Amino acid sequence: MPDLRRGVLFGAAAYTMWGLFPLYWPLLKPSGAFEILAHRMAWSLVAVLAVLAVRRHWSWARGLLKEPRKLALLTLAAVIVTVNWGVYIYAVNTDHVVESSLGYFINPLISVLFGVVLLKERLRPLQWVAVGFGTLAVLVLTIDYGRPPWIAMTLAVSFGVYGLVKKQANVGAAESLTVETLVLLAPALAYILFLGQSGQSTFGSEGLGHALLMAGAGVITAVPLLCFTAAAIRVPLSTIGLLQYIAPVLQFLCGVLIAKETMPASRWIGFSIVWLALAIFTYDSIRTAHAARVRKSPRTLSNVVT
Repeated sequence: MPDLRRGVLFGAAAYTMWGLFPLYWPLLKPSGAFEILAHRMAWSLVAVLAVLAVRRHWSWARGLLKEPRKLALLTLAAVIVTVNWGVYIYAVNTDHVVESSLGYFINPLISVLFGVVLLKERLRPLQWVAVGFGTLAVLVLTIDYGRPPWIAMTLAVSFGVYGLVKKQANVGAAESLTVETLVLLAPALAYILFLGQSGQSTFGSEGLGHALLMAGAGVITAVPLLCFTAAAIRVPLSTIGLLQYIAPVLQFLCGVLIAKETMPASRWIGFSIVWLALAIFTYDSIRTAHAARVRKSPRTLSNVVT
């Protein structure tokens, strides 16, 4: 199979798994969001260490220990992803799946704003239009919810900052996840032990099936991330940009069709504005990428042999 096709399949698999996460976390009830988060941290480390053991890939650790800046960035990334994971689990298990999908719909627009504010990038006119529509959508949904959509905004901003920090660290997916989960291991284990000693733990007390599902949280964290990494090195960034919409679309469908969350007309209007903003943003990205390929093409009028 050609690398490009394989990469697209890996990317589609990663985003499909992320999109179906809302079906997994409710299976872990009656565990609370913080207990699920603590187990996800601990079992993610076990899963990623197993992957590294199979690959016999340990040489990176010595080099990383000599780069305190990267270690500091990955520590910061660990804190940020903890916020993202915790809010997402809370959202799914409190029937806010649709709002959580909104966070990942607007994440590309948040990333663009980060580029302007933090990296001093300049937006193209259509990008400004998309950001404007995205802002309007948030205002409409604030009126609809009767409050700012804080779950969506927290997910969008935290994931955007997480991506920015990971880009600065420039460490592979399995390696960075290992460091991040190592950073999180101590507080996660401390909380798990506290729940056990206080008699509040559900791990083990709800049966073997529940315990296996809790441990499985580590597997479903590591596998899509590794699939995403395999995709990122094989397909263009523009293709990854299109594939990323698979996840929030599936999350939205899970919320509307499976969780049966309420969608009044005003909420449909807000989401429709978000989708319009993303359509404009995607069109501009594809057009710009196409223009860049044309400029780089060696077949120009000056070198065509007649």
